[in-house]
Amino acid sequence: MTEELILKLGQETIKTTAMIASPMLAGALIIGLVISVLQAITQINEATLTFIPKMAVVALVIVIAGPWMLDVMSHFTTEILQNLAQYVRE
Repeated sequence: MTEELILKLGQETIKTTAMIASPMLAGALIIGLVISVLQAITQINEATLTFIPKMAVVALVIVIAGPWMLDVMSHFTTEILQNLAQYVRE
């Protein structure tokens, strides 16, 4: 394995991880901002108020985007395993 191959695999891994995590993170970010604005408007200073809505939104995103996330992960894993012999030879 050459350094270039290891860097390429690392970049692809980080890219795939970011693609899979971004819908959940975006949903949690948006709901967190909305609840923070509502807390500022109503002057409620409860730090734990955002946890349940964030968990619900992340669960909803997993249900909705789960098939796509599994497809991306399975494609990445299949590609790695199919090219494993080639990676070892290099």
